[in-house]
Order: sequence, then structure tokens, then C-alpha cells
Amino acid sequence: MSATLAAATCALLGTTAMTPVDAQEEPKWDFNTSLLYYGEDENRVQDLSLKSIIRRLFADDRTLTLGLTVDSLTGATPSGAIRQDVPQSFTRPSGSGSYIVPAGELPLDDTFKDTRLAITAGWQQPTGEKGLLSAGFSASKEYDYLHTGVNASYAHDFNNRNTTVSAGFAFAKDSIESVGGAPIPLTSMLDVGDISNRVGDQDKDVLDVVFGVSQVISKNLLVQGNYSFSQADGYLNNPYKVLSLVDGVTGDTLPRIPGNEGGPSGVFLFESRPDERTQHSLYTQAKYYMNGKVLDASYRYMTDDWEIDSHTLDVRYRWPIGGSSYIEPHVRYYTQTEAEFYRLSLDDSAPLPQFASSDYRLGNFDAITAGLKYGWKTRNENDMSIRVEWYTQSGTVPAGQLIGNQASRDNYPDLNALIVQFSYRFLR
Repeated sequence: MSATLAAATCALLGTTAMTPVDAQEEPKWDFNTSLLYYGEDENRVQDLSLKSIIRRLFADDRTLTLGLTVDSLTGATPSGAIRQDVPQSFTRPSGSGSYIVPAGELPLDDTFKDTRLAITAGWQQPTGEKGLLSAGFSASKEYDYLHTGVNASYAHDFNNRNTTVSAGFAFAKDSIESVGGAPIPLTSMLDVGDISNRVGDQDKDVLDVVFGVSQVISKNLLVQGNYSFSQADGYLNNPYKVLSLVDGVTGDTLPRIPGNEGGPSGVFLFESRPDERTQHSLYTQAKYYMNGKVLDASYRYMTDDWEIDSHTLDVRYRWPIGGSSYIEPHVRYYTQTEAEFYRLSLDDSAPLPQFASSDYRLGNFDAITAGLKYGWKTRNENDMSIRVEWYTQSGTVPAGQLIGNQASRDNYPDLNALIVQFSYRFLR
């Protein structure tokens, strides 16, 4: 019974039952590498990411894990300004140039280009007969962003190892080195060469705490539940996002007077977000083993003090094909409400609010990811897989925020993206 339960549990966890390590056996290395492409339509964000994870498996159940990720990001991203029936010009984030958006088009900042290098290191070892302690470090560097973080967790088995409780934390300290400097919130975009409303580098701290429990219900069913708490303090603005200041009757962006050729054509104010954010999340997952097939379903609820509530439902079904390959359909549904300070634009006839952002990621939207993964074993028993998925997102702007001509425009255009990932894993 115990051997059957162990094999079933390993299948539920998406792993293979490990052969006991002989005292004379050499320790093993586990190499896992993946190449991911993410591409949005309409010439928006494109990402090519290479990720490699190396694990050193020691004979006494200790594990050293090293990770390396390299991301290359290009494309265009919405600036936050609204569409207009006339061409619009904007000063670039660096302040050294400008660009023009044709009439009727969504303003996109085409300077979005970056390379991110991230490293992780982790150590895991048993403590006593039923405990497992993990600790790690992470760091990443982008052109305008530096992240460093530490994490640790502890898990303990009970009830003949059928129940596991765990607790962990992660702390990150990030530095934002905005191109041209971080703009003072709700100040206007200025002429080319004028960065007088910019300040120096900014910082933020993020603390995450998670408590969890997993339970073997039967030889075929494994369930788990987590509660997580996240507290962010510091600079939480996106320094490249703006809002259009509009006429309170027509809803059109106010022209900038006096205008300056090469600078912004309208009045665009840099966003302002609170300098604190607290999030609470509940997560539950079930994995059911059915004669080689595995159904994996999870649900996550998140709420925060920015008044964003989100729901995520994720379902995967691994179906073996013969003895050496499988297919895995995947569907993920996500929905969220808008932040309390989300605004499509700012009305010039009303006082400026303390906080405001038109970032579509803080708006009300639904998103669906659907796709298929195919995995197989090579002749030398290594694991390979390819995953292809399609992401689609659509959102709405609260009717009460629409002013004048805005009601006839596409204020929250749909977003579609293709995701392709190739993975390769081998042991030595």
C-alpha cells in the first residue's frame, strides 16, 4: 500500500518516483532548460526568455538549486493616454526626443526595450525525520531596475506523512532607476530636453508570507491550501505611465499651450499610486490520479487595499500516450475588478485626485489562456516538451468615467498574445 501511495503521490506532483540512492552511488545533477516566446499582437510587447535551472542532488537528501534567466523585451506598450481624432505627440521617457501617434490610434510608447538578467540560488535539507528546511537568494538586473531578495521556508510532515504543513517568507528590496529620472506624480509631461520635474532613483520593499497545508486524501487524490500575505512599501508608480487631462464636456485631451514643436501636443500628467499596497490571497489545489492520467485544478482569490479583487481558475489534464509521451491541455481563466484610483482620464473641471492611474493592468478585465503541451522521453531517457498557448484579454471602463466623445471610442482594446515554450531536462 505504501509503495502504491508513493508512486501515485509522485504522479500527482508531476514527478517520477525516485529510486533509493545507494551509498556508493555518485550524486546526480538535474538540468532543466526552457526557451519561451511571448508575443502580443499589434506590434506590442515581444519577449524571448531563456531559463535554466540546475539542481545538485546529494545522497543525504540535500539539494542545491541554481537558476539563470535571460529575458529580451522589445515592442510597444500603452502609455496610458487616450485615443484622439487628431495626431498626438509625446516626449519620450528619456526627455531626449519625441514621437507622434496617428489620429485614432492607441498611444503606444515604442521605446519599450530591455534585457533582464536574473539569478537564483537555493538550499534544501531535511531537519529531523519529518522536517524540510529551504532557504534562497534572488537577484535581477534590468536597464532601469535592480532587485535583490531572500527567502526561507519550513515544511513538516504529520499523520504518517499524509499531512504536510508549511510556512515561508520572502523579502525583496528593489531600486527603480527610471530613464530620465522618476517624474513627480501628477506633474505634466514637459518639452524635449526639460526634465525639471524629475527626481532621482526610488526604492521599494516587498514582504511576502505564506502558510500552507497539503493532505493526501487517498492513493489517488492530493489536495492543498495556502494563505499568503504581501506588503509592498515605497515607490509603486510606473514612471512611464501618464493620464490625459481632458475637457470636462468633450472628453478630448486639452491642447498644450503654449505648444512646442517636438514636445507633447496635449496635457499629459504622470500617474500617482499609493506608496503602500497590502494583498491577501487564498489558494487551493487538487490533483487526481486516474490510471496514469492526472487532473490538476486550482483556484486563487486575491484582494487588496487598492480595491482590486481577482479570481483565477486553472485546469490541466495530463494524458499519457503510450509509455513515453503525453499531452496536457490547459485552460486558465482570470478576472479582476479595477483599482479604486483607476481612471481613463482626468477631468480638468474637477480637482486633481491624490491618486490616479490609467494603466490597463489596474482596470477591470477578463483573460483566458488556452493551449496544449506535448511531452516525450528521448532515447536516452531525457525529458522534452513543447507548449503552445493563446492568451486573450478584454476589459471595460466604468460608464461613469466616460466623458463626451470618449463614449464612441475603443477605450480598452482587446489584447491577444501567442506563447510558445520548449523545455529540455536531463540527469547526469
